[in-house]
Amino acid sequence: MVKKKTERLIPQSDQPKKQISRGKVTVPKNSKQNALSIEKNGLENRKTAKKQTSGKKNSAGQKKQNTQKTKNQNSKTQQRSVQKNNTSKSVKSERKQPKTNGNTKGQGKRRGKKNKVPLKIAFLGGLNEVGKNMTLYECGDDMMLVDCGLEFPDTEMLGVDLVIPDFTYVTENASKIRGIVITHGHEDHIGGLAYLLKQINIPVYGTRLTIGLIEGKLKEHGILNQCSLNVAKPGDHIKLGCFDVELIHVNHSIPDAVALAIKSPAGTVIQTGDFKIDTTPIDGGVIDIARLSQLGTEGVLALLSDSTNAAKPGFTESERKVGETFETQFRKANGRRLIVATFASNIHRVQQIIDVAESLGRKVALSGRSLENVVSIAAEMGYIRIPEGILIGIDSINRYPADKLVIITTGSQGEPMSALYRMAFSEHRRVAICPNDYVIISATPIPGNEKMVGKVVDELLKQGAEVVYEKMYDVHVSGHACQEELKIMMSITKPKYFIPVHGEQKHLRKNAGLAKSVGIPPQNILIADNGKEVELTEDKIRISGDVPAGMVFVDGSGVGDVGSVVLRDRKRLAEDGLIIIVATIDKETGDVLSGPEVVSRGFIYVRESEQLIEKARRLCDSVIADCMFERVRDWSTVKNRLRDEVSHLMYHETKRSPMILPVIMEI
Repeated sequence: MVKKKTERLIPQSDQPKKQISRGKVTVPKNSKQNALSIEKNGLENRKTAKKQTSGKKNSAGQKKQNTQKTKNQNSKTQQRSVQKNNTSKSVKSERKQPKTNGNTKGQGKRRGKKNKVPLKIAFLGGLNEVGKNMTLYECGDDMMLVDCGLEFPDTEMLGVDLVIPDFTYVTENASKIRGIVITHGHEDHIGGLAYLLKQINIPVYGTRLTIGLIEGKLKEHGILNQCSLNVAKPGDHIKLGCFDVELIHVNHSIPDAVALAIKSPAGTVIQTGDFKIDTTPIDGGVIDIARLSQLGTEGVLALLSDSTNAAKPGFTESERKVGETFETQFRKANGRRLIVATFASNIHRVQQIIDVAESLGRKVALSGRSLENVVSIAAEMGYIRIPEGILIGIDSINRYPADKLVIITTGSQGEPMSALYRMAFSEHRRVAICPNDYVIISATPIPGNEKMVGKVVDELLKQGAEVVYEKMYDVHVSGHACQEELKIMMSITKPKYFIPVHGEQKHLRKNAGLAKSVGIPPQNILIADNGKEVELTEDKIRISGDVPAGMVFVDGSGVGDVGSVVLRDRKRLAEDGLIIIVATIDKETGDVLSGPEVVSRGFIYVRESEQLIEKARRLCDSVIADCMFERVRDWSTVKNRLRDEVSHLMYHETKRSPMILPVIMEI
C-alpha cells in the first residue's frame, strides 16, 4: 500500500522575514566597504524573496497534485483480489479516520453545514425471527451486504430442508453491490451465502475462520473456484464504494466474531453482529471496548444491536464456566459412557470437552457431518488443539470400554436428521443408547425448538439413559449479551439512533426499552421488520419504503420451487390424507370402460372400510353417468363434480375432508 506523505506547507505570511536594516549602519573603522556590501546584499535578498514566493506557489500546486495522485493510488490498493488457486488473500490492515465521516457537532461546525446524503438500510432477514440474517446498506450509487444466513424449518414446513432469504432485491440491484461482509461463521449468518453467490458473484469479506467455513460450503456446492473470498482481521478497513467498513473484535460462541463500523458520507453505523462481553474468553481475546468507545466519542449515527437475550437481566456467564461444569459432570458419570450434544460451530465448547476428556483419560469420537467438518477446519487453522491420539473414528467406539469414551454429537436442537435424534430413536448405525449412557445436552433450545428437544429427551430417558439438559446444571452459557451488556454497548457507542435487530418481536421490543433506559430519545428508536427500508440522515430516521423480502424454501436440490401452495397441500395430505378416483371412458360413446376405482392413502384403511369405499365407487359411477347423459364432455367439469360429490360424502361419513384427486383417461 502506498504510504501517504504528509508535509505542512508554510504560507509566505508565516515565513520568517529577512531582517534588513533600513537605517544607519554602524561599522568599525576601515570597514566602509563591508557596510556597502551589506546594503547591496539586502537589495538582492528582497528580489530573491519575491522570486521564492512565486516559486513556492508553483511548488504547492505540484504537491497538491502529487497528494491527489497518492490518494488515488491508496484507493486502488484497498481492494484485494482473493480466491486465486483456492487461496484466500488478506485485506490490508489500516486504521484510519475518513475526513468527511461522522455526525458529531464538531464535524458539522468544521464543514459549515450538515451532510444531507441519506443512508438506507433494507432488512432482508433477521427481524421478528431468529435466523436468516441479511442486511443491505445503500448510500448514493453504492450498496453493500452484511451476512447471508439461513433458518431451519419449523414443524409447519413439511418436507422443507432449509429456509433462506429472498434475494430478489439483491439481484435487481446487482450492479450496485460492492461486496458482502460476514460477521461470523454461524449458519444463521453464512448458511445462505452459497445460494446467493450462485445468482450474483460479489466479493466476500470475513475473518480467517469465517472464510474457512465458507470455503467448505462453497466447495460442497461446486462454486469455490468462481468466488472471490477475502480474509480480513479485526482492525482492518474494507473499502466498498463510498463505504468504509472497519472490523471490531467481539466475543461470541465461535472464534473470530466481529462487529462492523460502517462509515459512509451520512455517518457511522455500528452493527454489533452476535456478541457478548466475556472477560475470560477461551480464545484470550476480550471484546474491543476501547475501539467501540472511541467510535462513540467520534460520533455514531446509529447502532444496530443484537436482541437475542434482551429479556434476560444481568450479564451472560463466561464460557469458562461450562468447562468447570464439564469436569464435575464427567467425574459424576462414574464409569458410564458420556455423550455430549452441542452446536457444531461452538468450537470453544468442543475444545473444553476435549480438554476434560484428556485429563480423565477418555478418548473422543465425533458424530455428525457438520461437526466433523467444523472441527477439521478449526484444527487445520489452529483454532482448536487436539492432543495426538485422543480423537478416534465413530466406527471404532466398540473397541474401547464405556468409561474411556466421550462422544460429541450434533442434535442439541432436536433436529430430526441430527445424530442425537437418530440415537434416541434407535436409527443411528454406530451408536445405540443404553442404560449405561450419561447424556449431556449442552445447549438451550432456540425459540420454537422446545418441543423437538423435549421429544428427544423423552426418548433418551425411555432407553434408560440419564440426561442432563437445559438448566439442570451450568452445561451451557449463551453467546449473546444480556441486558447489562446491551446497555454497556449503547452507553459507550452513544448512538443518535437505535435499531434493535436479531430477534423476535418480544426481543426487539425489550431491547428498545433498554435503549430508552440509557437515555436514547423514543423518537430516535425504530423497530423495523423484514422487507422494510429505513432511511437515516443527521436530522431524522424513518421507514422510507418496502423492498421484496420473505422466505425461500430449499427442498433437496430445489430452491424456491416449494411455495405456500405446495406447503398447504402437504399439510392437508398430512392431516386428512388422499383419495384418488380413476376411470377410463370411451371417447366416442362416453361409456365407462374401466372403473371407477377409489384408492385411499392416509385417509382410511381400505380393508376395514370396504362399505365406505363401495359407496364412493357407486357415487362416482352415478356422477359420470349423469355427465354423459347431459352430454358434458368437458373433463374439467366432470372432475370438479366428482371431487365435490365424493368430498361431501366423506365429510358426511367421517367429518374429515381428504384431498380428492380424480383421474379420467380417454380411449
